[in-house]
Amino acid sequence: MSSDERGDAPEGLEALRAALDGVDRSILEGLAARRDLVARVGELKASGGDVVRDTERESSLLGKLVGLGEELALDPWLVTRVFHEILEHSLRTQHARLHGEGDARRVVGYQGAEGAFSHAAARRHYAGRDGDLELRGYEGCRPLLEAVRDGVLDEAVLPIENTTAGSINESYDLLAELDLHLVGEVIQPVVHCLIGLEADVPLGHLERIVSHPVALAQCHTFLGGLPGCRVEAFRDTAEAVSKIASDGDPRQAAIASEEAARLRGLPVLRRGIQDQRENYTRMMIVAREARMPDVRVPSKVSLVFATRHERGALARAIAILAAAELNLTKLESRPRPGSPWEYRFYLDFQGHLGMPEVADALEAFATETSFLRVLGCYPAQTLQEAQPARPRRVALPAPKADLVPKVRVGPIVIGDAEPDLFAGPRDLASARDVRAAAEQAAALGADGLWGAYLEVHRRVEGRL
Repeated sequence: MSSDERGDAPEGLEALRAALDGVDRSILEGLAARRDLVARVGELKASGGDVVRDTERESSLLGKLVGLGEELALDPWLVTRVFHEILEHSLRTQHARLHGEGDARRVVGYQGAEGAFSHAAARRHYAGRDGDLELRGYEGCRPLLEAVRDGVLDEAVLPIENTTAGSINESYDLLAELDLHLVGEVIQPVVHCLIGLEADVPLGHLERIVSHPVALAQCHTFLGGLPGCRVEAFRDTAEAVSKIASDGDPRQAAIASEEAARLRGLPVLRRGIQDQRENYTRMMIVAREARMPDVRVPSKVSLVFATRHERGALARAIAILAAAELNLTKLESRPRPGSPWEYRFYLDFQGHLGMPEVADALEAFATETSFLRVLGCYPAQTLQEAQPARPRRVALPAPKADLVPKVRVGPIVIGDAEPDLFAGPRDLASARDVRAAAEQAAALGADGLWGAYLEVHRRVEGRL
């Protein structure tokens, strides 16, 4: 029971809850003090030449915090997870200051209803910015982007691709059609939950499940295990939860986010029912005017272009970017409206328009195209430089070579001069548990995973 749940309780329990409230307040006051210091750091970086994200310092800081947490008997995974969130929030605050976003009021649109994954992405992206923020939901991507074009919205959060379902073609087509600009990127984890009216309803009693078609497709395996249950498509995941709530039929359920269930006061029957554990949607921040990020921020450039309808045209264009050593992160083709069997291409590459070599490469690239438009240059979230740092382990003394035999486990040599750290739970019940344990161990800086894999009754080791 949380510290804010009162009810009828013994006097001793009330005292403990009061003490917990005091600790919670201290944590919040510490976060506020840290936020103010981060703002001052952002002011100094905005006027100087320091890098915006110092991953070496982050790694060292996380390692120090994990060590301090161990002295206080705190779980290293908990410490790492909490401070990853704190450091990411600090980074967003510094980015907002660097990009001159200040305390301006913003009206931002997203696709779906409150509790949809686009809504969660908007909340994450604009966290750390000063000023009022109003979020508005739209039923579809076209009315969403048209509202930006017409000045109803300042910006919009547009889903553009998913790691399981692939590209969202409508979004690409709208970006080519409407004169809008990409000014940001946010990666939203997508964890699908089965949501019902009653917490204890057996899954075998469900007769109907509703959700957005993409969500249903991403939960194909789970749904296949519910024979006799009818699956129906709905316009939005969060609104599907509202529908079953209004229908009041306990034989119905919806697939949506846990936040959608919480907002509507409904219980989650199953969590993480998507087929792929690593399920993310890439969202783009769309605005009427282009906005250039600070050149010190790891960035990407997005283009839409067409080539002349002749042999080797696309290959020549791409070769220009390759010769400039620009790393392509995305290449997508879509049919050109009104021109059968001709295509326009969407291309992302790592770089910044403020770099002379990028400007020169684009000038040469344009000579090999029949149409070219820069969709935007924006801070990237998918590049390695933008990923959260891992805690740096304290170096251990090297073992004596004549006392420790060397054993090879895959690419790892145990017993050489370099210490290796294996971690993991004692028992792993399934392949999915193995993957989850490996991810947690890797996040804490481990080299390998060790555990008893009960499903096949054998010991397993693996390189992370």
